[in-house]
Amino acid sequence: MDLQSKLAILADAAKYDASCASSGTDKRNSVGGRGIGSTEGMGICHSYAPDGRCISLLKILLTNHCQYDCLYCVNRSSSNVPRARFRTDEVVQLTLDFYRRNCIEGLFLSSGIIKSPDFTMEQVVEVARSLREDHDFRGYIHLKTIPDASEELLARAGRYADRLSINIEMPTTEGLQALAPEKDDRAIKRSMARLRLHIDDGREAAKPVPIRVLPGARPRPAKAPRFAPAGQSTQMIVGADASDDRHILATSAQLYGSYRLRRVYYSAFSPIPDASRSLPLQAPPLMREHRLYQADWLMRFYGFAHDEIVPGGQGLLRLDVDPKLAWALAHRDRFPVDLNRAPRELLLRVPGLGVKAIDRLLQSRRVRRLRADDLPRLHVPLKKVLPFVVVDGHNPADRAVPVPVPAVAPAAPVQASLFG
Repeated sequence: MDLQSKLAILADAAKYDASCASSGTDKRNSVGGRGIGSTEGMGICHSYAPDGRCISLLKILLTNHCQYDCLYCVNRSSSNVPRARFRTDEVVQLTLDFYRRNCIEGLFLSSGIIKSPDFTMEQVVEVARSLREDHDFRGYIHLKTIPDASEELLARAGRYADRLSINIEMPTTEGLQALAPEKDDRAIKRSMARLRLHIDDGREAAKPVPIRVLPGARPRPAKAPRFAPAGQSTQMIVGADASDDRHILATSAQLYGSYRLRRVYYSAFSPIPDASRSLPLQAPPLMREHRLYQADWLMRFYGFAHDEIVPGGQGLLRLDVDPKLAWALAHRDRFPVDLNRAPRELLLRVPGLGVKAIDRLLQSRRVRRLRADDLPRLHVPLKKVLPFVVVDGHNPADRAVPVPVPAVAPAAPVQASLFG
């Protein structure tokens, strides 16, 4: 099979992996003729970094052959799909060629499991090693690691990759056992724990060492290489089993707390050909995936606990409004908030106020009291914010015609049936 045919098959096979963002790594470049590639600047897969930059990555599988038979995976061993496999040198050459043509800024490499987890992981690591050591490639590399691979291989992967990820696949252990019985939830979490230890050790070793100027002092040690400087991430499939959003967010909170993950990605289940009867016949609403990302953002940056985002008696996020607005409507006794006096923690709960807008508000009110006329200049979305705040010149309770709260109809989102 020629290289172009392999690329068509293995790039298409990688499209279901959502954990493909380039952010948080060390800055490197090839200024001065050193090496190839960089992790800076504007960026066939488009992702977006937290600062809004568009990142282009070559996103492929090393092979879509797989000895596992996970029911939700299009590349499972029993699936009737075209198969292909790259040699490690082919992936290296593709990455360099696409970079030289200014098509990509880095590589996202995953793989099906062939022969054994260690054999597959060794091939994946060899691609990253060759790019870094043989070609001095300084672009972004994200490797999808295999939980059952040896600790030595995981440690080697972290020396060459910017980010490592291990997919937890399903929100619950029961869901994983039902749909992917060959995978071990304990092995996945054990590998995540090992990666966290390596990442923590790498950060500690990379801390600056005080310069010694005393006569006879030992030379300053060389800077230690960072282990996976962009951290680790994971991915969960949404809608393949009966797990509700409350369980999904609880699992995410546990992963963030225990393993210091950079990101948890949510991938809406997509029906596949010749699927098992254990899987739903329809995909869940894409809006559900979007609401989970919004809720995840609230946990990571806005101080929300997972169990307060989804009400205990419901289990599912509302699809008609974003989670922050839904929380505010359910806690009207907390509002309106005084923009001139409220602490940052309370401002983060106001619908429409983002982290940057709050920073501008806090900085401005140190100089003088804020007025309603100041809000547009601070890029505050008035339509979303005014119903929930008090500021000089505006109080919802004092208006003859109150500022309307966004109209929301009672929503009753339903989990997709597992049996159609």
